[in-house]
Amino acid sequence: MQPLSASTSDGIDWPAPVLPVFERALTCEYASLTRSGSPVTWPITPFYEPGGRTVDVSTGVTYPSKAERARRDPRVALLFSDPTGSGLTGAPTVLVQGLATVRDADLQANTDRYVRRNLARFPQVFAKQPWFVVRRQTWYWTRIWIEVTPTRITWWPGGRLDAEPLRWSASPSVTAPPSDPAPAGSTPPAWTRPHADWRSQVPRAVRLGNPVLTVRDADGWPLPLRSLAAERTGDGFLVRTGPGFDIPAGPACLTFHGHPEDFNGQENVVFIGSATPVPGGAHVTVARALADFSLAGGRLRQMRTFLSNGRALAPRLAREAARRGQPIPLVRRPN
Repeated sequence: MQPLSASTSDGIDWPAPVLPVFERALTCEYASLTRSGSPVTWPITPFYEPGGRTVDVSTGVTYPSKAERARRDPRVALLFSDPTGSGLTGAPTVLVQGLATVRDADLQANTDRYVRRNLARFPQVFAKQPWFVVRRQTWYWTRIWIEVTPTRITWWPGGRLDAEPLRWSASPSVTAPPSDPAPAGSTPPAWTRPHADWRSQVPRAVRLGNPVLTVRDADGWPLPLRSLAAERTGDGFLVRTGPGFDIPAGPACLTFHGHPEDFNGQENVVFIGSATPVPGGAHVTVARALADFSLAGGRLRQMRTFLSNGRALAPRLAREAARRGQPIPLVRRPN
């Protein structure tokens, strides 16, 4: 029988069933709050080292919005609801609500850390291109780390979202370290334009399966939940959710995403709008679609997309490094 809890290096007892998910999931849904308090949720790769006290994610320094939102309001959430490629069978769906610590005071160390952990996690990515090509992708490998200290963990054994979840709460004494100071100057503008008509993205979205609905819970924290079903309506979606949480009225985010078993590409569609509670879920009225960072199709198409993204983002690297008073990092092969 699996133990009910396991201690981290700090003696914090997290639920034991969730630890393999932290260690092996290829993606999670990361939710943070805008200045106005609206949730925004993106699929992102999580990193967890056994015995650690945080579950970490990262974002590129050339597109730092995920980190800047967390620096302003450290209340974030990580939902582990897609076990594709993890090798886990019967994995629980896991929701972590916690406090974020943003790390960007040493971009070289951040870059080294990201390269090292990705090389260990996804060696196939590096095997497909020579190292001199990797070195030229500094715009991508230069990272901001977001370290999440869990304060509440909710999990659905076996991924049974139609059943009541189990819950764990940290001691009230658990806190997170402060984030590194915000860089000087203003956050860069969006680097790509969103789709003019969100409806044009609906066919692609529904092909990716049931979305993650994110709202704010009664305490104001982002609350991402994997839906049981989503039905298209004239102005958005009727989303069905399981028991365990009441869906409040207010700003909402719908995140559709998917990736293959070998993580050779990923696709996402994110809609922003508002939720109105209905029996068994919510009616989400969509206002707009966000610009996405998908790598879909065959290898040649993905390479063209990546190169196109690089042309748009590479010029921002020097400015973002300068805002932090640091040189542009080198992409170095781990020893």
